[in-house]
Amino acid sequence: MNKTIGFIGSGNMASAMIGGITRSNLVSPENIIASDSNEKNLMKIKETYGVNITTDNIEVAKKCDIIVLSIKPHIYPMVIEQIKNDIKEEAIIVVIAAGKNIEDTQVAFGRKVKVVKVMPNTPAMVGQGMSAISPSSEISREELEEIISIFESFGKAEVVSENLMDAVTAVSGSSPAYVYMFIEALADGAVLEGMPRNMAYKFAAQAVLGSAKMVLDTGLHPGELKDNVCSPGGTTIEAVATLEEEGFRHAVLAAMKKCADKSREMSN
Repeated sequence: MNKTIGFIGSGNMASAMIGGITRSNLVSPENIIASDSNEKNLMKIKETYGVNITTDNIEVAKKCDIIVLSIKPHIYPMVIEQIKNDIKEEAIIVVIAAGKNIEDTQVAFGRKVKVVKVMPNTPAMVGQGMSAISPSSEISREELEEIISIFESFGKAEVVSENLMDAVTAVSGSSPAYVYMFIEALADGAVLEGMPRNMAYKFAAQAVLGSAKMVLDTGLHPGELKDNVCSPGGTTIEAVATLEEEGFRHAVLAAMKKCADKSREMSN
């Protein structure tokens, strides 16, 4: 890709993205620049990936073809106000914060800038991210393909309509937290049965990883895969029946509804 990519903000998500881009050789490190007021974060990124760094957001605005706003939602208005008169005419603004949409971003810039709303998730840090991508009408097909290639450099990416972003937040953006809770609960159960803690985490985490890979690689319905483990009158169906009695599915659905509702509330 013959583009210069800028990151305003150099936290975990920016670091994960920069790592994926540089490891895949999608863009050379000299064509990536990160800005942040936290010089310690910047030095860590420079030492790790060899990219350019600056404490000046306007420098990123002036130099970059693609600008990723990897900052907290409440900082968006201040940063956009700071850079809006200095971005390139054809610059693409990538918005990754929850509650920030395309229309509001264009209003903040004061014109129909090219915007791509993206919802990535933290497994991007280990190259297993899941990102939903929604472009504004100003984005060309070629530009969209470039954005997709960036997010596929550290996981999987799908183009979705922007009205699905609240659902995306619930099903992939926030869900790693639910999965970690499940892994922790599985490990607690193993410890209760006498297994050492470190061993319990390894068994639980690998079981979740392997199960997810079975869904993706086989293409079978999760219910069918579940049924394949449940022998009649066996141990697994006993556990599944208990989860159903305790409202496992209902709890997950209720949590996702709350998450999506909060996402909508932040957007408004």
